[in-house]
Amino acid sequence: MMYCSQRSRHSWFHLFLVLISPVFLSVSDVRAETPTFEPVKAEHCHARDGIGNVLAKLRDGKTVRIAYLGGSITAANGWRVKSLEWFRQAYPEADVSEIHAAIGGTGSDLGVFRLQRDALQYKPDLLFVEFAVNDGGAQPEQIWRAMEGIVRQTWAADPNTDICFVYTFRVGYENDLRNGFNPRAASAMELLADHYAIPSINFAKKIVELEATGSLIFKSDEPASEGVVRFSSDGVHPLDEGHQIYADLVADAVTKFGETSQPMDHASKLATTFVEDHWQAAKMIPVDQSMLTPEWKQLGPDDRLAKSFSKRLGTIWETTQPGSKLSFQFRGSVAKLYDLLGTDGGQVIVTVDGKKLDRPLPRFDSYCTYHRIATLGVAMGVDPDEVHTVIVEVDSEQPDRQSVAFRLKDPETELKSPKYQGTCIRVGQIQIIGDIVP
Repeated sequence: MMYCSQRSRHSWFHLFLVLISPVFLSVSDVRAETPTFEPVKAEHCHARDGIGNVLAKLRDGKTVRIAYLGGSITAANGWRVKSLEWFRQAYPEADVSEIHAAIGGTGSDLGVFRLQRDALQYKPDLLFVEFAVNDGGAQPEQIWRAMEGIVRQTWAADPNTDICFVYTFRVGYENDLRNGFNPRAASAMELLADHYAIPSINFAKKIVELEATGSLIFKSDEPASEGVVRFSSDGVHPLDEGHQIYADLVADAVTKFGETSQPMDHASKLATTFVEDHWQAAKMIPVDQSMLTPEWKQLGPDDRLAKSFSKRLGTIWETTQPGSKLSFQFRGSVAKLYDLLGTDGGQVIVTVDGKKLDRPLPRFDSYCTYHRIATLGVAMGVDPDEVHTVIVEVDSEQPDRQSVAFRLKDPETELKSPKYQGTCIRVGQIQIIGDIVP
């Protein structure tokens, strides 16, 4: 039996602000009290304002698009696929489709920048947000900035889109949950969810409860005993039985939400922010050829890496030539590169407003036995009212490859192979909070 709390922080004063804001207030000027982090009691789910808009469309047999924004747990063919199938079976008259917006190894600090490109442009009716594991090392203030940016971008684009936070499990979260509380990331998200009356589903609580009864083991390389679920082999990524538990929890929660959810326009909730420095303005700008020196080339559609990553990165620009530069100006507070790390990755020298960073920044790390999407912060926390000039130059030296040695069978030989040589840089987008200045 799943219990869904319906608590919400909406109040008559909040409603008063909403009613008067079109006449007397600028919505962006209305602030909630500065939030204070505190551990939040763990519940299986909180209905809050529910998901009435999407449920109405499902019941009426309309076209429904469900977006899944998250990390590798959501990117896997697991709870995302299983829950989508449940929606289709539970509402057979509706035309239910998926928006796959999950990327392994990424958190809300990237999700907020790629939200428009990967999810909102496809006009979702329901957005699941899963970052409780990958945000586990982030401070609450950073989680609030990014997660609030996701919420506000979504409702600014379409105030009828419903949002639901989900909190997945990893080994290490069990101690907090056994004491009755969410781990830090989920607690931070719950405080934000309270402010905006967003429903949430706590997968992790159920996993810990099952382990306590002896019916589940968190992590094992060996098959479990009969009647016992082997949740994962690494303590993070569920095996099929673990994903099925997650999907069943979605089904239970959505059914519970249906008991109280009513269609609503979420626009009024934007009248009061949770944190002043939220990242609603986060966006991605494609790298333009005018920003590049001539050594850069565009990867064609038949290129192996373009086939794998262009859906997320858009046009991918590549250079292997030391001294190649990417230059741009922006007015804002944050600028990052949306790029690829890989076995042949080089390193870059970054200059911001004429000041060079102390050391080159590598585009290679201890996971680089393959290529993957990453971000590189090049101008962080700068004056948002000033125009900043950023120059990213390819260094003549390649990064130290020893960080990946422990993953190789014969590191001494393999690290000398052509696979691990190069000063290659590949970039697709510029992520900014602010605007590019031509």
